[in-house]
Amino acid sequence: MDLNFFKNNNINIDLAIEAQEIVRGKTGQEIPGCAMDKETYTNATVTIVRIQEQYAVEIMGKPVGNYVTIEAPAIRENNKQVHQDIAEILGKQLASLFNLPEHANVLVVGLGNWNATPDALGPKAVGMTLVTRHMYNYAPEEIRGGMRSVSALSPGVLGITGIETAEIIKGVVDKVKPELIIAVDALASRAVERIGTTIQLADTGISPGSGIGNKRAGINEETMGVPVIAIGVPTVVPAAIIAGEAIDRLIQQTSNHPNLQSAQQDMNTEAFQSIVNEIMQPYTAGQLMVTPKEIDVLIENTAKIIAGGISLALHPAISAEEFTTYLH
Repeated sequence: MDLNFFKNNNINIDLAIEAQEIVRGKTGQEIPGCAMDKETYTNATVTIVRIQEQYAVEIMGKPVGNYVTIEAPAIRENNKQVHQDIAEILGKQLASLFNLPEHANVLVVGLGNWNATPDALGPKAVGMTLVTRHMYNYAPEEIRGGMRSVSALSPGVLGITGIETAEIIKGVVDKVKPELIIAVDALASRAVERIGTTIQLADTGISPGSGIGNKRAGINEETMGVPVIAIGVPTVVPAAIIAGEAIDRLIQQTSNHPNLQSAQQDMNTEAFQSIVNEIMQPYTAGQLMVTPKEIDVLIENTAKIIAGGISLALHPAISAEEFTTYLH
């Protein structure tokens, strides 16, 4: 499948690494104006994609910035030590995306609908994050050392509040005046294996709901007036992608069958589009989502890892061994 398949089906590509994979797979070449680095750990692989020029912006559909993808299938395991290791990696990568003084003021925002399990990642992560602003100004200096002033907010979604999420956050920003916003949200992926096992960090902010074709006002430095780092985990895959992948696999497996070669030659993007649209009826192809039945466990695991990573990055005084004590 190429980028036109996603555009025609109203599917946004949330993960920068997936956008790069699609473009490189189609052209077989590196993308000008886009650099990539990889780091390998025991329990995770970290890919850093840097979009540096306008050409890459237009090709990948992502703004200029840094996109860090942590791929860790071990998140699926019920292993606290592995989860702690991944939280440490997340904390290290998050800290590399900002440069804040020790006493900086940070706002953590949990985006999403707490009533819908695949969309509850943000609120759950915020609920486990160590917040300190309410006591920061009253704590002795020796306690405040190595800890920042952190506040947290779960603004809900437009369908619950009747207010645009960006408007709620901007109102809080104007009052609290943070020097950095960290926004946590659920994403959509094009690969089932990435659900609950991949974490993306981006210093370009986020557009809530874009992955499911319900794009809201952006939460970024332009709209908020302060830098925004987005942390996201894929929790759903559009059904249209699964249908398209199945067709692709079928064609690949039958490519050497002489009786089917002529039929294969007739299969093009338009044919794919027609088949997918027919299967997806009565839903718009890009709006029917698939999530695994164990999504509640995956959300719980990734929320704890994200909360731990945020705490490690924002509060240097907390050791890796201690951070689980602060998860509540």
